[in-house]
Amino acid sequence: MKIKAIALNTFKEAIRDRILYLLLFFAAAALIFSRVLALLTVGDRVKIIMDVGLASLSLFGVLMAILMGTGLVYKEIDKKTIYTLLSKPIHRYQFLLGKFFGLLITLFVMLFLMCLIFMIIIFLHNFTIEWKMFIAFFFIFLEMVLVTAVALLFSCFSTPILSSIFTLSFFLIGRTSWGLETLIKKMPSGLGKITAQIIYTILPDLENLNYKTEVVHNLPIPVDLVLFSTLYGIAYSVFVLTLAILIFRRRDFI
Repeated sequence: MKIKAIALNTFKEAIRDRILYLLLFFAAAALIFSRVLALLTVGDRVKIIMDVGLASLSLFGVLMAILMGTGLVYKEIDKKTIYTLLSKPIHRYQFLLGKFFGLLITLFVMLFLMCLIFMIIIFLHNFTIEWKMFIAFFFIFLEMVLVTAVALLFSCFSTPILSSIFTLSFFLIGRTSWGLETLIKKMPSGLGKITAQIIYTILPDLENLNYKTEVVHNLPIPVDLVLFSTLYGIAYSVFVLTLAILIFRRRDFI
């Protein structure tokens, strides 16, 4: 119940943040631009709209998670409200989980609105609904969950600016770590390859949560691959969130 109360309060605070609506506006503009771009481009217009649209959903969703998540804990510390909260019968992990789930509710609402705009644009173009898009929507949200957990982790011990830089770096590394896997395959056996393999295992691979290509080009999506990606995203998020709780429990606010 304490986690629920903190989550609802966090949601009420976050939903009033103007930056959310600013990003929502730009996301809507990008989605509408995808329609204009399709009309000016030679090729399959639906694929162009879906490609640009899904990329926009992912980009602005991650930006929302970073900009909101990195200030979750810092705002409470800066306003000194953290002392009042922790003086009550609330465990630190309950406070952190409440903040986390409260922001997830906010991000879900924002993503739902962006997806609704996107689907209306698609429907107005070909008067059909591509149901595979919901797979892409799900994994875009799961990516936002992971990025939120990372942003919360950095916000436990750093300022919002540094936390934003660290979280954005995490996201970029996660999107390009597939290159390290390719490099490992070409490396000769030895200590260097083992070290690279360990680094690759530790680093996030956000391509596991990227199904945009399969959805846009209507490629088959195996059920076992979807299950693996879902478990990967949840497991990595839980791992990062656990680190955040451990760091927050050891932090001294006195």
